[in-house]
Amino acid sequence: FRPGPAGLCSTIPQLSRGAAWLLLTHTANSFPLSCGVALRGAPAVGSRARLRMSEKPHAETVSTPEVASDAETDPLVQFVVVRRDLLKTMDWPVGSVMAQACHACTAVLWQYKADAEVQAYFNELDSMHKVIKECKGEPQLLNLARALESEQVQFKLWIEQPENIPTALALKPYRKSFAAPFVKKFQLFR
Repeated sequence: FRPGPAGLCSTIPQLSRGAAWLLLTHTANSFPLSCGVALRGAPAVGSRARLRMSEKPHAETVSTPEVASDAETDPLVQFVVVRRDLLKTMDWPVGSVMAQACHACTAVLWQYKADAEVQAYFNELDSMHKVIKECKGEPQLLNLARALESEQVQFKLWIEQPENIPTALALKPYRKSFAAPFVKKFQLFR
């Protein structure tokens, strides 16, 4: 076999089929597959075919009843908090404010890409849960960042450049029961 991008294929034989599928799915969108992994429905070794997200191989996964019920009753959710004053006071276009939330989400997911909860979140691409909340302005956003840091909650505070303005904060995906209390005082962004 030939190693794929950044040597990822060399690690696949040690992974479970579900984890290998996640890794393949993640890399297949950007790189041609060039390693041999025996998953039913996956391209043949050396086929250089690309998988689309909708072409999920029929990998056999093992799920325990506790995991299945936990996911149903307490889903993984990514909470995002965006400054409302960017629209009201600073007159930013709606698209620019939306981009701030997207930047924060992308950055935190990349930063914690090896985290088990982030990988589980990626494993359910068609049913991701995000909750977008708003804060009044910069002081509230910075206070939230300090509170999360003191509780060792993983997040990304997005600071827009070159303006050097904190605009949005995204938590990595957590179980709703864990993360919701940290952002409960903020209203939904409307």
